[in-house]
Amino acid sequence: MPLEIGKVVDGTVTGITNFGAFIQLPDGNTGLCHISEIADEYVKNVKDYLKEQQIVKVKIIEMNGNGKVSLSIRKACDNKAIKQEKIEEPSKTEKRQVERRVNDRKPKYNKSNKIQGSFEDMLSKFLKDSDEKLKTMKKNANNRRGNGFNRNG
Repeated sequence: MPLEIGKVVDGTVTGITNFGAFIQLPDGNTGLCHISEIADEYVKNVKDYLKEQQIVKVKIIEMNGNGKVSLSIRKACDNKAIKQEKIEEPSKTEKRQVERRVNDRKPKYNKSNKIQGSFEDMLSKFLKDSDEKLKTMKKNANNRRGNGFNRNG
């Protein structure tokens, strides 16, 4: 069956990219359904709406001499049908399982890491460490002699 602009046909999703989906048509040709032609609402991720090997209704909106075929899912059928095909959000149980896995990876609080003492003790330790680091930096800077190039020869 020959393809014509404006015709609605069934196609199979063969590939998904960031910018749309490649759909194989009944005659064997492959067309591109741009991300803006998937649904009337904003589509951030094509994989939220389509998956590979899914059969969808598409409308042929453009064909050029180079064999490129532009397709539209949103113009091919009722918008309600597209919204129903959207992949569902994970359930509360699935979300909790993911949170547990993430929390298991976080380092555990260790009481031995806690700094003992008053604020004044912590402040004096900080100042002492800072002075030592500053002295080390000045010492290292004084040991350097320029950038490694000798102007005299």
